[in-house]
Amino acid sequence: MKQIKRNCWYSVVFLTTVIGANACRVPHYTGMEMKPIDHFRNQDEHEADSSIAKISYRDFFKDEMLVELLDSALKKNNDLKVALKQIEFASEGYKQSKWLNVPLVNANLANVGINRPSGNSMNGMMASQFMGQKYTMDYTSSIQISWEADIWGKLNGQKQESLVDLLKTQEAVRAIKTRLVAEVVQGYYNLLLLDRQLEISQRNLAFADSTLFILNKQVELGLANILSVQQQEVTRDQIAKRIPALEAGIQVQENALSILVGEVPGPVKRTMRLDQVESSANLSLGVPANLLSYRPDLRSSELDIRRSLATIHVARASMYPNLNITAQGGLNAFKANNWFNLPGSLFAAATGTIVQPILNGRQLKTRLEQSKIAKDQMELNFKQTMLKAVGEVSDALIQIDKLGEQLETSNLQVERSDKLVQNAMLLYKFNEATYLEVIVAQTNRLQAELDQATVKAQKINAITSLYRALGGGWL
Repeated sequence: MKQIKRNCWYSVVFLTTVIGANACRVPHYTGMEMKPIDHFRNQDEHEADSSIAKISYRDFFKDEMLVELLDSALKKNNDLKVALKQIEFASEGYKQSKWLNVPLVNANLANVGINRPSGNSMNGMMASQFMGQKYTMDYTSSIQISWEADIWGKLNGQKQESLVDLLKTQEAVRAIKTRLVAEVVQGYYNLLLLDRQLEISQRNLAFADSTLFILNKQVELGLANILSVQQQEVTRDQIAKRIPALEAGIQVQENALSILVGEVPGPVKRTMRLDQVESSANLSLGVPANLLSYRPDLRSSELDIRRSLATIHVARASMYPNLNITAQGGLNAFKANNWFNLPGSLFAAATGTIVQPILNGRQLKTRLEQSKIAKDQMELNFKQTMLKAVGEVSDALIQIDKLGEQLETSNLQVERSDKLVQNAMLLYKFNEATYLEVIVAQTNRLQAELDQATVKAQKINAITSLYRALGGGWL
């Protein structure tokens, strides 16, 4: 019989040890299982170890003035500074989580109490009889120590949650950097686009003014009628009307760009024109799996899954017994003059408690089940984020490809429209063409040049979008 009891006891101890050993470990995240994506849509070829995301913005963008603006933005932008402060905030939380296993120690430096029981009570009569007074005094100085044994790894799970929170703030900063780089680049190239549109409009306005001067002279000489002058005046006014709007757009864009780089709104220096900007020929993409290494939103989404695993572990460990040890010691006396009389005033006490939740309105069970559901949500969010990331890269690729085709057509259209204006003016001088044909030719050339500048800027912005979609800009 004793042998059976002994074997049962050994079994209980063994099972408790096994359960405790398994429960105290926070589950290790091994990565998401999802359908592999071998390449991006519209990708002709790829190199497994090559991606423009690994290139610093200082090397990817060739305009020195643009690089200076990016450097300033990453140093002075206030949104980025707020995110950096959030890293400091989360870092303090992680430092505190490292102390969860350390006992709590509180010092009661001085505690003086007075108790006057009822004169008709037993305590009151005994106090009057033995102490000769109707009240008692109590003088105490003590140190209290409390410690929770992390048998099931609950505190370790909380520390893992704090670590993931810190890592997520770092990824948030990287995400802000990639967005900031893209916004500065797109704002800068939009400024060059507006400069180009203003230059085209002013050149066409000068051409319209010279044409109007010639027509007026022809009217004075009787070689043309007043109708042609009036038509040219309308064309000239239409061109002139665009210039103030473009000048306003330039100043508004300069103000927005100044704010991004952390400066007071004002003029922005540029040393390059839009037609001088060369698109990068090396647009290596790598494979979609590389996105997880460079895109901060994907890394943050993966961290959410890691945190959900730690949260599940904490919720499960909260359902197991808690071992709490408390101790107290110090000095205690009924009289002030004996307060620090050693060793007579010394006292000490210690307790150990094991608390097992039994009935708590299903709160712990609900918390565990909700944690599991939250983990499923995080996994789905990760898959969706990955699909969106691949889609953004594919969208940028098709934009670059088709805008390149549009730009070739636009360049040809500008050449043809310029020849058309020259031929129309020549034929008009010899009365072989009407002035309406001259005006149409001028209008077509103006629109062709403006379209060319717009398509050029759109292609540059598409390349910038590809750079950001691949996770570039924060290295």
